Amino acid sequence: MRVEDIWIRGTSVRLPALTPVADAVASGACPPRVAAATGLESVAYSPGESAAEMAAGAARAVLERAGSGPEDIDLLLHADTYHQGQDLWPVASYIQREAVGNGCPAIEIRQMSNGGLAAMDLATAYLTAGHGRADALLTTADRFCEPGIDRWRTDPGTPYADGATALVLSRRGGFARLRSLALYADPELEPLHRGDDPFTPAPFTHRIPVDFEEAKRAFIGRAGISYAITRAHNGQRTAVKEALADAGMELADARWVILPHFGRRRLESIYYKPFDIDPARTTWEWSRTVGHLGAGDQFASLDHLVVSGRARPGDRIVLVSVGAGYSWGCAVVEITGRPGWAA
Repeated sequence: MRVEDIWIRGTSVRLPALTPVADAVASGACPPRVAAATGLESVAYSPGESAAEMAAGAARAVLERAGSGPEDIDLLLHADTYHQGQDLWPVASYIQREAVGNGCPAIEIRQMSNGGLAAMDLATAYLTAGHGRADALLTTADRFCEPGIDRWRTDPGTPYADGATALVLSRRGGFARLRSLALYADPELEPLHRGDDPFTPAPFTHRIPVDFEEAKRAFIGRAGISYAITRAHNGQRTAVKEALADAGMELADARWVILPHFGRRRLESIYYKPFDIDPARTTWEWSRTVGHLGAGDQFASLDHLVVSGRARPGDRIVLVSVGAGYSWGCAVVEITGRPGWAA
């Protein structure tokens, strides 16, 4: 989808604390093989804040940065993947009450780790469909903690991190222009995160903590690893190719490529080698200190590039995402100015 007149006015990130991977290995929490394969230095974690509370904090910060008041926000979308702090509860409404205080639609997005770009796609369509609509507030948040999640073992190639992000999309201008965005889905890969287990009446009936490796082994044993790898690669390539074509560019034209906050070995096999991406063009050196933020990796890395001053006017940035289900996303952003709130 080629995008016209949609801007990013602000970004923010809430990361309460960091735990060194070396300390997790020493305590026995993180297996040494996971530390070696991922190459991470530290992982963000929340000692006490729920995902919802972190999201509200990130939302308040981004609204201040963007200069957006309650009257400007026409849509709130919150993307997440795991428990938000309460049961049977509309987390988006909590964020709206705590950070915005208006009456716009507030909706939760569950597209797993592709949720950030899925929310961006929906918000773009919403803002352009209605006359007089101004801003959309997008938030993401997760707290991956026991007993349901073992951040080191649930998905061994990707240590999970706690934190929240927020981004304001706008028709009123901003520091970056959204040039294109593409989403693609392949539900034939949905069993990769479900396996062969029967459906259950309550969470964690099969096992606790969640074990994605067990589900993947069941699916690969039935369909074959080459089948899964080929379809996954084709899905990501389809989204990237469409977004780049709509932006009128090649991947080599991008100054920065923002990738999911995976471990080094997984990044090598999924992105660096297949797409010929130099890690120096990514946020790896920062993301390896944070870990995987569920739906928030792309917004968090964009915020890092802007706040650190590494992203400069004229830079084109490609945001790439993938989520279980399976779905993929890609967006092209062009930096047009330096926001006053950045260092």
